[in-house]
Amino acid sequence: MNTIYIFGLGAGDIEQLPLGVYRKLKAASPLFLRTKEHPVVKELQEEGITFTSFDFIYEKHEQFTEVYQEIAAVLLEQAKKGDIFYAVPGHPLVAEKTVQLLLEAERRNECRVVIEGGQSFLDALFTTLKIDPIEGFQLMDATSFQGDEWPLTKHTIFCQVYDSFIASDVKLTLMEQLPDDYPVYIVTAAGSKEERVTKVPLYELDRVATLNNLTSVYVPPVRDEKLLYHRFETLRRVIATLRGPNGCPWDRKQTHASLKRYLLEETYELFEAIDDHDDDHMIEELGDVLLQVMLHAQIGEDEGMFSIDDVIRGITEKMIRRHPHVFGNVTVESAEQVVENWQRIKEKEKETNDEPVSLLADVPKSLPGTLKAYELQKKAAKVGFDWDDVEPMWEKVAEEIAEFQQEAAKLHDRSRLISEFGDILFALINVARYYDINPEEALHIVNQKFYRRFSYIEEQARKSGRAITSFPLAELDRFWEEAKEKGL
Repeated sequence: MNTIYIFGLGAGDIEQLPLGVYRKLKAASPLFLRTKEHPVVKELQEEGITFTSFDFIYEKHEQFTEVYQEIAAVLLEQAKKGDIFYAVPGHPLVAEKTVQLLLEAERRNECRVVIEGGQSFLDALFTTLKIDPIEGFQLMDATSFQGDEWPLTKHTIFCQVYDSFIASDVKLTLMEQLPDDYPVYIVTAAGSKEERVTKVPLYELDRVATLNNLTSVYVPPVRDEKLLYHRFETLRRVIATLRGPNGCPWDRKQTHASLKRYLLEETYELFEAIDDHDDDHMIEELGDVLLQVMLHAQIGEDEGMFSIDDVIRGITEKMIRRHPHVFGNVTVESAEQVVENWQRIKEKEKETNDEPVSLLADVPKSLPGTLKAYELQKKAAKVGFDWDDVEPMWEKVAEEIAEFQQEAAKLHDRSRLISEFGDILFALINVARYYDINPEEALHIVNQKFYRRFSYIEEQARKSGRAITSFPLAELDRFWEEAKEKGL
């Protein structure tokens, strides 16, 4: 099995190149370079060292991934003929994808790889920027990083900022979390005679002309706590502090049970924001709902029962498990099929060796009455306990109204009267379900409509200078009709 010897050209000029690597480079043949755009290469050429550069491959592809794959493929093909030598900028094991591809080939027994060392550009960068990586440091590949991978509170260096297009991608991603004028540093050819360090506001990152394969971008750690308010970790820390020994007395005394009503209230306030198409209000109310989730999770953590990590892990696993058409190899043709698959997976998850559980057991006991009736009917309908047409549903409504009127005429048994009225509501909800109307949503809409129209009546009464109680019903009803005509 032939060997690929890999050298690192270091971070700067030839004075920084280790003597051992320099001697091996002079004797290397055939020698391949990932790129000749490096301070050392010109001096190697002047000393008569010959090589083949892969710069031409960069011109063939739009994605760096494809460039690196082709370079590795060429090297592996050449290695079939005998031992070869390959040189890369910096250290072969720091931010060098082609080397990783060759190491993967070695694990497949396609070649043998020997790393001959070289100075990493990181040493020169730390010296130039005067930072200590022990404080927390992360090296990011500018060509492929995701915004959620970036730790704002650590020293961060983005390597492979080859051109303005990559710099623009980095800038736009960082600006999602940092102010436009946050200071960043553009470092080119660190540690060499051509070293340049330019401090710019973030929004100018892609406007600097001197971007090349020796360019890195340094983002100082965020020290201003306010700039971290959007991070989940900050919210978690705030909630833990509120519940801690020196926290808020009100927050500390809350329990799962005491917080139930607040979660319900915040949910309905969110509904209102959604109905009003008010994005700013939605942001606020979604935050209030999230606050309730975080408080419950913190109580669970304080009691040693569970934490927000368990909550997130559970819902992540569930979403992946119940979406095999996205995360697996299941194929679906419609949203209806997605729902069918979801229900089938859900039922399979709940299969146990215990005694059979009612189909209705899944309906939460704490749902509002109208919504609970709707869900109970929907569950029963899935096994055929339902009418196929709306006419018998209307007949049932009429039957229940008649029974209620009969009971009301007697005025003997109030509990039966309440029960008969409930039957009317239950029958009407069945009609709503036939027309795919959520009864809770319908009642919410009509409540809002009543509020608007009655407010109009109050306004007209104020304009007249009379107390609203002095108006006869007929006149109040006239105001009501006016409100209807105005679309209120």
